[in-house]
Amino acid sequence: MTTEAILRAESVSHSFDEVDVLDDISVDVEPGQVMAIVGPNGSGKTTLLRVLARLLSPTEGTVEYRGPDREREIGYLPQRPTFRPGFTVRETIDFYRALVEEEGTDRLSQVGLADASNRRVEALSGGMTRLLGIAQATVGDPPLVVLDEPGSGLDPGMRRRTFEVANELAADGTAVLVSSHDLSLVERTADRVLVLDRGSVVADGTPTDLRSAHGVDSLWDVFGAATTGSTETVDVAGVST
Repeated sequence: MTTEAILRAESVSHSFDEVDVLDDISVDVEPGQVMAIVGPNGSGKTTLLRVLARLLSPTEGTVEYRGPDREREIGYLPQRPTFRPGFTVRETIDFYRALVEEEGTDRLSQVGLADASNRRVEALSGGMTRLLGIAQATVGDPPLVVLDEPGSGLDPGMRRRTFEVANELAADGTAVLVSSHDLSLVERTADRVLVLDRGSVVADGTPTDLRSAHGVDSLWDVFGAATTGSTETVDVAGVST
């Protein structure tokens, strides 16, 4: 049974000035699915996520949102989330909830921040700031949630919790796009894995299918077999690719 794509990208390429970052990528994002995007530093993961979140227009190709009509169609967590100082965690999340008139769901408990609800945002650790960013990305129940390195800066337990949240969202029918360097968590969590290298898709499929196709036992081995291990990073306006 075919599931209707909630987002469709066709022949997407993107360049920053003379630097080609993405090259002819086509992908369908389906509801109720956790899709992980992995690749070496500089492979284009962040740029692709920003294009798919419709925060960045592709140089070539198209990105079409095909999901339900909602006040907030796509929720997005950037690599470096920031919040206005002087407000508590609770006041901050309540501000975003008021924008979409959301009631009921306790977003802070969902990400493990309930005990820090009265702490001012400038006093949060980097990891706790990221958790608040995840909570903000889910406000309004957008049909698509895009998480750029949600586990970065978190301890192992908190990092695991971010992937549990991704699974819970998908179980409720939300499409989740997540980039991560934690391949063990990706292997246990993702329904589909897109491997990027030098701006192109070099592998795409379920973890099981990718292991089988490459004749290996782990996603780490798939990663090694499919990529060149590029460590080049293009940084445009403080945003890595």
